Amino acid sequence: MHLARLGRIALIVAAASLPQALFVSVAHAKPTAEVAFVLDTTGSMAGLIDGAKRKIWAIATSILDQNAEAEIRIGLVAYRDIGDDYVTRRFDLTTDIQDLYANLLQVKAQGGGDWPESVNEALDVAINKLQWSKGDDSRRIVFLVGDAPPHMDYAQDTKYETTLKVAQQKNIIVNAVLAGGARDTEQVWRDVAQRGDGRFMAIPQDGGQVAIIATPYDEEIIILQNEINKTVIPYGPSGLQKRTEEKTRQLSEVARAAPASASDMASYLNKRAKQSSEAVTGGGDLVSDVASGGKTLDGIKDDELPETLRKLSVQDRTAEIDKQMTQRKELNTKLAALVAKRDSYVAVQREKTAAPKTSSFDREVEATLKLQLKK
Repeated sequence: MHLARLGRIALIVAAASLPQALFVSVAHAKPTAEVAFVLDTTGSMAGLIDGAKRKIWAIATSILDQNAEAEIRIGLVAYRDIGDDYVTRRFDLTTDIQDLYANLLQVKAQGGGDWPESVNEALDVAINKLQWSKGDDSRRIVFLVGDAPPHMDYAQDTKYETTLKVAQQKNIIVNAVLAGGARDTEQVWRDVAQRGDGRFMAIPQDGGQVAIIATPYDEEIIILQNEINKTVIPYGPSGLQKRTEEKTRQLSEVARAAPASASDMASYLNKRAKQSSEAVTGGGDLVSDVASGGKTLDGIKDDELPETLRKLSVQDRTAEIDKQMTQRKELNTKLAALVAKRDSYVAVQREKTAAPKTSSFDREVEATLKLQLKK
């Protein structure tokens, strides 16, 4: 069953037993789609990790396409082994996809070499340490991605069989993506997928031919998103304002290195804006928060406003925010038309280039999400 439909059914049942005064707040509850990647980051995974960096925005968009009204939270558990720089590194589930993307860019493939890795600990962290939501209107999905089996000789570890029983109790689906063709890893990965009520997927060691499709619309999409970013008004504590400013520059930085990925990012932000008015993820944008009704200008302290607004009168502050909201709406309307053309172009090109027997990290993940988010 589609996730949004699950959410609506749950709301109808819950609302029937509540006082009428509470009905409005219940009716506005959102379904949640949560996806965590448990990713081997040892040296042999370099090619796949590079592909994941290029496609994280497309994967996020595929979640959004399946669940337009859902709150989307994505997390990452990077793992290696005892003796490496780290055993696990956790980036919690978050709606701030730009922050997660920045963290993913810092992940490097290093270490390893002794074959088994700390898979057991990584799965334990993902299932028991990430902040999963609760409730029947949430879909929770994990992708274990790696090429080496777990150390079963670490006495301190909680073995994956035990962890997957907890995952079932929490209604977390666990999929297993095998990079390469190691027989010993395949045996465990198939067991993980079976116990986790998920899918087993085998892809080439380097992640396969990750589909990076340039389109005739990318350049104009990036230009329009950069114009939208100029409508952002950072506010709040100084640290938050600085992070918001950095996010407005992020698209331009990505565009210089990988235009198709920047276009993916802009497409996600544009589709997300239909629900949230966001130009950046993670909050800190006064225009978005006022437009969505989450904040009012008179409820914000002067010292949490940027200097450009502080020196204006209250009337002029309101006029400036209204101006930026109007401009953002107009730009997003233009961008939506381009994104629709881009989506059609990408779909045609992927169909042309898809070989029946080939698999890749992004295609397998997107196909699995399409299936599991509709259940």
